[in-house]
Amino acid sequence: MTEPLQTKIASVMEDPSAVQIARVYAKSFLGAAQSTVGVEAALEEGQSFVDDVLAKNADFKRLLVSPTINRGDKLKLIERVVTGRGSEFITSFLKVLARHDRLDLLPNILQAARIQSERSGGRRRVSVKTAKPLSDESRQAIGDKLRSAFAFEPILEAETDPSLIGGMVIRVDDTVYDSSLRTRLKQLKARLRERSLHEIQTGRNRFSHPEGD
Repeated sequence: MTEPLQTKIASVMEDPSAVQIARVYAKSFLGAAQSTVGVEAALEEGQSFVDDVLAKNADFKRLLVSPTINRGDKLKLIERVVTGRGSEFITSFLKVLARHDRLDLLPNILQAARIQSERSGGRRRVSVKTAKPLSDESRQAIGDKLRSAFAFEPILEAETDPSLIGGMVIRVDDTVYDSSLRTRLKQLKARLRERSLHEIQTGRNRFSHPEGD
């Protein structure tokens, strides 16, 4: 998973308008990639630039995303550092982002581009959270159930959370299907509390209005 750029990206990822902008650039990224180097190659190189260049060179990353560095200097920096090392495609795309002050959105754009590419191929990422790591058999069973329930090929992203105790939490886009034991216990506790409050209130009403009054 891509490590977010420090300082700016945390807020960018929470900004709905920035997410929408990233999707627009992602569409352009995919369109250009299809007619040149190919989508998978473009995504791989872009991710490699984020993981192997930006993440490992803090000063270079700061210069690229800093709002105090002007566009011209960022373009010169890209020309000096990336040209000849990266493909013409990724170099040109970085320059486009620099001209529009959108280099801080690069991780978001790549993520959006991968999601768009997967969806165009009938695939979709599904988060599956369980208390213990999934076995190969469980992965297969969950995948089969998802295929029968949805009209897409699921890409399972499994993670563990011991606090779930049992069951699982499945997230498809913005919809969460929670069958974890932790949630069921919370729901049971809430129902018991509601019942107790109801019984207490009923008792109060009975004493406030004794029969025969």
